[in-house]
Amino acid sequence: MHGLINRAIQSFVCTTYGRPCWARATETAGLGFVEFEPMLIYDAELSVRLLDALCTDLKRSRADFLEDLGTYLVSHPNTEDLRRLLRFGGVSYVDFLHSLDDLPDRVRLAVSDLELPMLELREETPTEYKLLCFPGLPGFSSVMTGVLRAMGDDYGALVMLADGGHKGEAEVIAITLVESAFAEGRQFDLGGKTS
Repeated sequence: MHGLINRAIQSFVCTTYGRPCWARATETAGLGFVEFEPMLIYDAELSVRLLDALCTDLKRSRADFLEDLGTYLVSHPNTEDLRRLLRFGGVSYVDFLHSLDDLPDRVRLAVSDLELPMLELREETPTEYKLLCFPGLPGFSSVMTGVLRAMGDDYGALVMLADGGHKGEAEVIAITLVESAFAEGRQFDLGGKTS
């Protein structure tokens, strides 16, 4: 698994639960180290052991933990670059949803060796969508649920998300857009910050 993914988990845990929680989990998982290098590739089994240790320590299900990770990736100031990458998908939440098919390619433009699973958006009605998350990363659909929820807040949209089951090998997230302009969204400047 790409070190950036492991580093994101590390950042989330240290920021949200503290470094002692992270240290306990790395020890329980038998990693032999406590810091992930962002540009290295790690054995996926190592990451699975680490997730198991974290979920046991925090008494949380893996799906809930990963959904919170997805929310963190969009909403925390430490991860502003990822939020910017996602916001380039469009000026509305619906634009953002339609840009998700291209997300793995956009990520590869930023980090050439980071492979995200394929995503496919299906519009059922103008307010109901299904996002198909294909296999490739364990728990990816849970992370995407958190991302979708946080991006709804970011755009000021009122969104309901539900487990849509499976369609073939893909996990499905059911998305209902209740109101596209429910609240004022977070400020976003296309040009970014200049200092």
